[in-house]
Amino acid sequence: MISFSFEDIAVILTFFVLLLLIGFLSSKKSKDATDYLLAGRNLNLLLFVLVTVSTWYGGILGVGEFTYRYGLLSWFTQGLPYYLFAFLFAIFFAKKIREASLFTIPDKLFEVYGKNVSLLSAVIVFILVSPAPYLLMTASLLKEIFKIDFLLALIISFLLSGSYLIRGGFRSNVYVDAFQFFVMFIGFIIAVIICFNNIGGIEFLNTNLPANHLKLTGDASPTFIIVWFLIALWTFADPGFHQRAYASKNGNVAKWGIIISIFFWALFDFLTTSTGLFARALFPNLEQPVLAFPFLAEKILSPGLKGIFYAGMFATIISTLNSFLFLSATTIGRDFFYRLSPELNDEKLKYYTSIGIIISGIVAIVISYIIPSVVQIWYTIGSLFIPAIIPAVVSAYYSKSRIAKNIMLIEMIISLLSGTIWFFIRDSFQNSLWYEIEPMLVGLGAAIIIHIIGLIRKFSLLDK
Repeated sequence: MISFSFEDIAVILTFFVLLLLIGFLSSKKSKDATDYLLAGRNLNLLLFVLVTVSTWYGGILGVGEFTYRYGLLSWFTQGLPYYLFAFLFAIFFAKKIREASLFTIPDKLFEVYGKNVSLLSAVIVFILVSPAPYLLMTASLLKEIFKIDFLLALIISFLLSGSYLIRGGFRSNVYVDAFQFFVMFIGFIIAVIICFNNIGGIEFLNTNLPANHLKLTGDASPTFIIVWFLIALWTFADPGFHQRAYASKNGNVAKWGIIISIFFWALFDFLTTSTGLFARALFPNLEQPVLAFPFLAEKILSPGLKGIFYAGMFATIISTLNSFLFLSATTIGRDFFYRLSPELNDEKLKYYTSIGIIISGIVAIVISYIIPSVVQIWYTIGSLFIPAIIPAVVSAYYSKSRIAKNIMLIEMIISLLSGTIWFFIRDSFQNSLWYEIEPMLVGLGAAIIIHIIGLIRKFSLLDK
């Protein structure tokens, strides 16, 4: 049974008040679209790192569940591949994106592949940056702490992340996430220190964990690991990375900001993985592994400290929730309304983006209410939609890998359709090797084959 003292509630409420104060105080009324969408393209290195690091870790309850179930495999699949692809992004894409001085991924695809590809990519991006999983996690914690109705918790979660964005745009997003960077680290540093001091260190974990939990690959199948590594390819088409690169002062800030962020991600991964392993060692038979972190906090943290830990979990989730909410809204304002009516002025673009925050919030509330499973939302969205956009984004920045506009459109559509069809019919092959083929592999395979055909056609025409 999880309970909360007066001190815990006071700490959590103080965190919410500070979050809202920073959000509203950092907002500034402006009719300029660049200022509203990208904070005037003036993000310095410190702010870039703080907002990039904090945004990356929204699924904290999912991290706890994954580590509880699989041990170090969690880091091997949810940490390591992202460091690798983030580093490659920093080296090969960050400066190019900043030099483009655009607003969104569909902006770049419009420039290279035209309106149809741009609009389809906007649909894909809108789905990929859905704030629903993070809204669901925030609401789940609120419901548990304050014993309120789940729908009410969803609405409050939206207000905690969306209210200041409507006025302040990306600038408010940046300063709120900078504040949450420190809260999330403090919360988990406290938990890890107390675990090592009061429970035991490596020897305790060796004694009380299943052997597979301390193996990097656990007992997972190669296919399972490959799919999670492929999902990490999402880094190249992550609208958050692109948005921050566009908003940075210059290309060097974008490049080095991401490289520095990798070190902080590694540190935070150490904290969360350690916390998850201690939870598994202390509670070997949890019926709800998604509550691994809350149960650990209940066991080891005194009143007040538990409130700080919960504030750290909220900060980890809300920093991603508000970023994805704003990215989703930007997609609506910039990539749908503006793309369909390019005569819109800056004031109208800002207006439609603020309306997009409300639309995105409502859609996320509905999805969270209907599909109350974070892992299911992540896995389904990632598997079906990431393969369709990766080749398009990579080729947009490297001209030698570009293909004809009509072929790119066909590639994206077939990639989406093939992965989706396989997703629905795969269960029919449960007793054969075909079942081992993940939908993401089907979609990515289709995209690569068509892209190669497009390149062959391109170079054969050049030879003529």
